[in-house]
Amino acid sequence: MARGLIDKALRLGESRQFKEYEKRVAEINRFEPEMELLEDHEIREEADELRERARDGESLDDLLPQAFALCREAGKRTLGQRHYDVQLIGGMVLHSGGIAEMKTGEGKTLTGTLAVFLNTLAGDSVHVVTVNDYLARR
Repeated sequence: MARGLIDKALRLGESRQFKEYEKRVAEINRFEPEMELLEDHEIREEADELRERARDGESLDDLLPQAFALCREAGKRTLGQRHYDVQLIGGMVLHSGGIAEMKTGEGKTLTGTLAVFLNTLAGDSVHVVTVNDYLARR
């Protein structure tokens, strides 16, 4: 009985967290039309502005929606790949220090770019480990 109660409590916590992630995805998606209108040099300027805000003490959690939207747009332009909403959630999980399981072909490499970009804004080093040369080049 105790195990069932614990399992139910854990699922309830996951459900609440997932709803929070969905709200953040909606925030990120609201930035997309604005980001699509930016010239390439303006994307770099936006990144510099986010970096400055982070160094001035604004929390990465507050910067997350705009940073993820900017990273998504950069991915569309440089890689021809747009981060899906589920990948945005994966990026949030990584940023929060959590673990997310993704199957082959679900975009783990692309998902990682979100958390990497966000966490470098404050000037911190970020290390990415991958299992093969092909992924390292991407």
